[in-house]
Amino acid sequence: MTFDNSRTIISFRIKLFFATVLLIAWLIVVYLAEKIKFPLLGMSDTAWTLILVAIYLVINLIPMVRNFQFVSFSDEGDDIVFKYFFAGIVGGKKNTISISKRTFAGYNYEKKYLGLVKSIILLQRMGQGIAKYPPVYISALTREQKAKLLSWLNQYSSKA
Repeated sequence: MTFDNSRTIISFRIKLFFATVLLIAWLIVVYLAEKIKFPLLGMSDTAWTLILVAIYLVINLIPMVRNFQFVSFSDEGDDIVFKYFFAGIVGGKKNTISISKRTFAGYNYEKKYLGLVKSIILLQRMGQGIAKYPPVYISALTREQKAKLLSWLNQYSSKA
């Protein structure tokens, strides 16, 4: 089985792009072209600008707070392969975890910050004991993708 959350990440990046364009357009229309006469709905241009900048910052901070990552999972062949990287404003380093199905020892599922940040820590049997990999954040996966992923990982964990 192979899947990734590229649609979710692309959708988020498109929203981020439109929010940026709208904020820049607002700033141009209000401050450079001076086309809107204030007060608009009883608020000044400064108040509207502060509100729009606050909304823009919230939209930009969501992926950082929730640790949104592009995640690709594949269990085809003899290995379980995870590819992931951060999908916020500044993309992160691309990482890959490849674990043989024979040495896969399970995973730990963690929730933080009232369930906003979800991650899995993959475990692998080594000669000396169990090795833990860095967390793979699955906050950006859909509910169905999370259920499928955990189901497949449970299937391989029970064989270990």
